[in-house]
Amino acid sequence: MPAFTPVANPAALIAATVEAIRPADGDAANRADERQGRLTKPPGALGRLEGLATRIAGITGHDRPHLDQRLVIVAAGDHGVTAQGVSAFPAEVTAQMVANFLAGGAAINVLASQAGARVLVVDAGVRSETPVHPDLLRLRLGPGTDDISRGPAMTRVLAERAIAEGIALFERERASGGVDIVALGEMGIGNSTSAAAIVATVTDRHPRSVTGRGTGVDDTHYELKVAAIERALQVNAPDPTDGVGLLAALGGFEIGVLAGAYLAAAAARVPAVIDGVISGAAALVAQAIAPDAVDAFIASHRSVEPGHHAMLEHLRLEPMLDLGMRLGEGSGAALGISLCVAACRLLDEMATFDEAGVSDSEDVVEPEV
Repeated sequence: MPAFTPVANPAALIAATVEAIRPADGDAANRADERQGRLTKPPGALGRLEGLATRIAGITGHDRPHLDQRLVIVAAGDHGVTAQGVSAFPAEVTAQMVANFLAGGAAINVLASQAGARVLVVDAGVRSETPVHPDLLRLRLGPGTDDISRGPAMTRVLAERAIAEGIALFERERASGGVDIVALGEMGIGNSTSAAAIVATVTDRHPRSVTGRGTGVDDTHYELKVAAIERALQVNAPDPTDGVGLLAALGGFEIGVLAGAYLAAAAARVPAVIDGVISGAAALVAQAIAPDAVDAFIASHRSVEPGHHAMLEHLRLEPMLDLGMRLGEGSGAALGISLCVAACRLLDEMATFDEAGVSDSEDVVEPEV
């Protein structure tokens, strides 16, 4: 991948992107819904797939949307809070998994291939050295964040840059290969701690109620994780209405990049599919910056992480799947892309009663009594 040019004015790019975000197109959604009623099936027979296609019509502004160009963004970053013993895996695993993504050996590679989606891997801020690889975008905003239990994760300047770089990379992908739908995934040891802190702040819930086991920590490490989040909220006193400040206080570089991608997708009227709790935390940051952006968000699945449940409730999104997943990487979101494509193809390619020459319920003549 060619070397990138850093965004010259991050604050200006964020502001321009937010300004371009509009609510969903009700007219397109209504036209799609009207077509659903004329397809060769009983009304509502395809269940939630019908509503999904109608919602995508509203996002895109097209009553028969095509999702041909599919992208998965996997952003990676390390977190200083791992020093508090919050993870079952060492920080070195982040860089090792980036190499695995690039080699095509991870779950997201398999699921993205099945969905017909290309995968963009981003080194947003990995502590260890990542491979020089043509398919890796090496932003490297820093060698991981600082420990949120001792102070802010990053400066506000770095938070703005992370978001702006996420916007810019989405726009580059859209300009070069086209993007009709995007799935947002991540990798980063310690990032479920950061995500839980963000979710607790935005949803105003106690840290313990939104903190899960992440990589599968035992009871001792779980208590360390909850304690680290509690200290982070006390030390940083984040404002849930200030998205950039929230990211600076508690987030990760990868969370910032994904938040920017959410904003850019919303501005471009591209459906943005949320994965698990970390991807969801990035969606919360994006919504805090631009409330109307949530109209472009689609929840792929319900993770077993309790913070994910709270995030979905806050965003008022109903997930498509509930498979007990907690992997991350965009794995659930890649499955979600497949369902979005299926829903839109049904809306577009099924024949109407008139086209097929099939009698519908309105053609039934009531017998005389």
